[in-house]
Amino acid sequence: MARSTSLSAWEPHLLSILRIVAGLLILQHGAQKILGFPPGGSGGGVDLSTLAGWSGPIELIGGVLIVIGLFTRQAAFVLSGFTAVAYWTVHAPQSPYPINNGGELAVLYCFVFLYLVFAGPGPWSLDSALRGGRRR
Repeated sequence: MARSTSLSAWEPHLLSILRIVAGLLILQHGAQKILGFPPGGSGGGVDLSTLAGWSGPIELIGGVLIVIGLFTRQAAFVLSGFTAVAYWTVHAPQSPYPINNGGELAVLYCFVFLYLVFAGPGPWSLDSALRGGRRR
């Protein structure tokens, strides 16, 4: 039983780590589309007049907010909805099965960000620092 208790003590910190890693991963998508970095994608020249063109700024700005833990719940809400829309508009029309339509990552992002809406940013975040380390 002691092992379970000691592992539970790490739960808030692992929440922060999950948030940071998810933020860095989604941020890469936006950075590649908007900044052309890392090289290899369809970087630079995104047409912001299209729905697909808005994905870069949403991923980049939302990813930065998630990584630093600022406005975490709001950013996670937007990103959860954004990745759900990405799944249903880009992946689902190809096949009803995520394994066949390449949408596993979009589904996983959707639910990780949805979890962050409810769980919050964890202790290692600007949100936490700005409220003096107190939990809501």
